[in-house]
Amino acid sequence: MAYLDESIILVTGGTGSFGQKFVEIALKEHKPKAIRVFSRGELLQEEMKRKFNNNARLRFFIGDVRDRERVYRAMSGVDIVVHAAALKQVPTCEYNPIEAVRTNIDGAVNVVNAAIDNGVKKAIAISTDKAVHSVNLYGATKLVMEKLFIQANVYTGGRESKFSCVRFGNVVGSRGSVIPLFFDQRKDGVITITDNQMTRFWITQEQVVRFTIDCIGRMQGGEVFVPKIPSTRIADLADVIAPKAKREIVGIRPGEKLHEILLTEEEARHSKEFDDHFVIEPEYPFWKHENLEVGKLLPEFYRYASDSNSWWLTKDELAKIVESLS
Repeated sequence: MAYLDESIILVTGGTGSFGQKFVEIALKEHKPKAIRVFSRGELLQEEMKRKFNNNARLRFFIGDVRDRERVYRAMSGVDIVVHAAALKQVPTCEYNPIEAVRTNIDGAVNVVNAAIDNGVKKAIAISTDKAVHSVNLYGATKLVMEKLFIQANVYTGGRESKFSCVRFGNVVGSRGSVIPLFFDQRKDGVITITDNQMTRFWITQEQVVRFTIDCIGRMQGGEVFVPKIPSTRIADLADVIAPKAKREIVGIRPGEKLHEILLTEEEARHSKEFDDHFVIEPEYPFWKHENLEVGKLLPEFYRYASDSNSWWLTKDELAKIVESLS
């Protein structure tokens, strides 16, 4: 994985849970020349500096992806961009729709333009299953972000910049996930569940980062990479975390799905399957891909969803995950 070695890497939203794990793995297992952490949080940046013992390869940039000039300045001389900055909480985006658009969509435009104009070699954006058949504003903004990154490849002209995306399910233990909520509710003896039939994809933060790094090396530009990950029933998770707690069924919240989808039937027509992931290839292949991996074509009407997944976490496996986070 020498493609990270001697590279200058910019991580937007770099003080978030993804950014911190990315920095940890990149510094420990690779040899980047520098990693620029770009975020709005002054306090989080100071905490991150201490966490990594003021590592000389880390650079911290206070800034917002909405600020075009600051994004351009931060990206000067950068080789690789990992775009993780976003407003991510579904209710927050629903109640602050214009703010969500400005960060998740306008911010992505700024990242794309700055990457092209600064000669960035590769830019990869972090997306979510909520972008698929989106029923809330957060998912809709991430869908637009995906389209912006994929179509950005047509704007590069003769320049070498390449843009791709990775699309993930729910990240175990991340900010706003259900596991910390269940931990808190366990203290009061009552667990709130939206629906006993609800299912979700699950992936750890470390798996997210490793998959992203792998895709940076593999990407040709225009792909959306989807990892193969297990599903779980939210009711099973509640059983593991608080088996003696009372259950309260509260119903599906506005903008929430019963099950999640990572790859649709429409996308399957231009996707390929590999041992541990899928690649959604660009539907408008107006740029040339070279040395593309040969994957298996997907069957007609294939759909990769959390309720029809062939890989499920057992309660014992869930218990190990929960134990690692407690």
